[in-house]
Amino acid sequence: MKYYAINGSARKKHNTATVLAKALEGVAAVQPDAQTEMLHLYDYTYKGCISCFECKKLGGKSYGKCAVKDDLAPILEKISLADGIIFGSPIYFKGITGEMRSFFERFLFPYLVYDATYSSIAPKKMKTAFIYTMNVTEAFMRSMDYPEHLSGMEYFTGRMLTPPSVLYVNDTCQFTDYSKYKVECFSEEAKLKHKNEEFPKDCQKAFELGMAMARP
Repeated sequence: MKYYAINGSARKKHNTATVLAKALEGVAAVQPDAQTEMLHLYDYTYKGCISCFECKKLGGKSYGKCAVKDDLAPILEKISLADGIIFGSPIYFKGITGEMRSFFERFLFPYLVYDATYSSIAPKKMKTAFIYTMNVTEAFMRSMDYPEHLSGMEYFTGRMLTPPSVLYVNDTCQFTDYSKYKVECFSEEAKLKHKNEEFPKDCQKAFELGMAMARP
């Protein structure tokens, strides 16, 4: 069994990577023999879909898979037969990062068939989950309709693969020392309090998400 965490953050040891690692720990707790791996998208050089439509060409050698050859190509091949994938991204301007968006264009679009029902030809319908990290509070997130804005990729992931589980991690710390930056809209004291009291709970939720994914 193989499970992957896709880190859409540029940082490998901060909020998003931390909760993704906890999710993989949850997988391992249920399936000790499972292979788990975190893939950091910012390690690779690639672009989004280039509209070549080779993935849609009948009889073509790339039908149903992305034809672009770059750093992302072997990653797409590897995860296509996963048993579970956990997508993680910080939120920038109410959306996932550009790297994550480009990844999804390349990952999901080849599976989408232009037939009457927009069916899927994904080689495997693995379990999926989304984890979003953001520095706004849950109340602000909901008042600004973040979940609605983020639901588009969740919808297409559900159509092409399986309906995803979703975890929001709110009010995260951006910096280790707020005094070095101009940040008048956030209270360092409040941020650190939330980090110490609530972030461990978020990590536990991520762990439980991973456990749920690994169960039959």
